Amino acid sequence: MTSAPIERWPGQYAPAGAFICFEGGEGGGKSTQSRLLRDRLEADGYRALLTFEPGDTPVGKEMRRIVLSPETGELAHKTEFLLYLADKSEHIETLVQPALARGEVVITDRYVDSTLAYQGAGRALDAGELEEVARWATGDLRPHLTVVLDLEPSAGLARFEGRDRIEGESLDFHQRVRASFLELAARDPEHYLVLDARAPIEEIAAAIAERVAPLLGQATRG
Repeated sequence: MTSAPIERWPGQYAPAGAFICFEGGEGGGKSTQSRLLRDRLEADGYRALLTFEPGDTPVGKEMRRIVLSPETGELAHKTEFLLYLADKSEHIETLVQPALARGEVVITDRYVDSTLAYQGAGRALDAGELEEVARWATGDLRPHLTVVLDLEPSAGLARFEGRDRIEGESLDFHQRVRASFLELAARDPEHYLVLDARAPIEEIAAAIAERVAPLLGQATRG
């Protein structure tokens, strides 16, 4: 088990807009639920940005190709970690922070927790060291809410016919990742919502909408 993350990072929460993150292992429905939330918010008149990591910037697209393509083969674990951080830093600087400053609701499919889970627990790198660098790279910007869609890894991976470089890791790797997401959520229940990804899509979406509603006071309509 990796060491516990350091405790000196209280986190920064955007004073305008709302920052919502979807996390969890493979095949849990993050993309589906993030789109449903975006659509619901827009129907209610809010300005919402749907984004993802890695790859939703020009720089990020290249990082995504390297870290996810099976053709890349083996990477040193620290190299993989730093490539993901380059994507995150560019993502926050060029997309997330400007949208939040405009008062938009930013919905991201994956963020820092994925790095702590996949490269920390999955790759068995020191979680405290990783968190310190990851928080620096992102300006320590925290989501107002992180939704963890929890699913047994064997069930999630079975939903894919082809697998990218990370999806192709061992079941033990993905079990460590799952445990890490749940541990992160347990430490900060005020900012996390853990849901069973096996529940009906509409039921999950309703639970998310209910938890997001109180966070929209600083978000822009129209």
